[in-house]
Amino acid sequence: MTGGPEPISAVAREELERELAELRTEREAVAATLRDGGGDEAGDRADQADQLQRADDLDRLNADIQEIEGRHREASVAAAPSSDAVGVGSSVTVRFEDGTESTVRIGELANALDATLVTADSPLGRALLGHGAGDTVTYETPEGRTTAVVLSLG
Repeated sequence: MTGGPEPISAVAREELERELAELRTEREAVAATLRDGGGDEAGDRADQADQLQRADDLDRLNADIQEIEGRHREASVAAAPSSDAVGVGSSVTVRFEDGTESTVRIGELANALDATLVTADSPLGRALLGHGAGDTVTYETPEGRTTAVVLSLG
């Protein structure tokens, strides 16, 4: 990507918010088991191992939440995608080697319901990033190397 804050689509923002809500709910459930299970008795080794695992789970959930909150904040201050070069959030019309043309959107998060979305970390997405109208990009497919011409950015 570009190294700076990257914009994300409204759909990707909703997905981040949904994931964040799920992680917070899971974190609260794990934290509750640690609070409720923290009596004075030492318990056996299995109980201690279970408590350590829940503490590890809580640490992982906190890290995941921090990462998503940071991504959400970063996207909030990101500028709109450039109209001169392909970036996350750009709509790009390309002509493939076989002559077919397609308009795709470059996104950060995959969305199975959006057939026009190409993720920035996919082979085509990585090849398109930073290029402008008239540029030819080369990328790998399961069938081998292929090219596409950037016709326009929207």
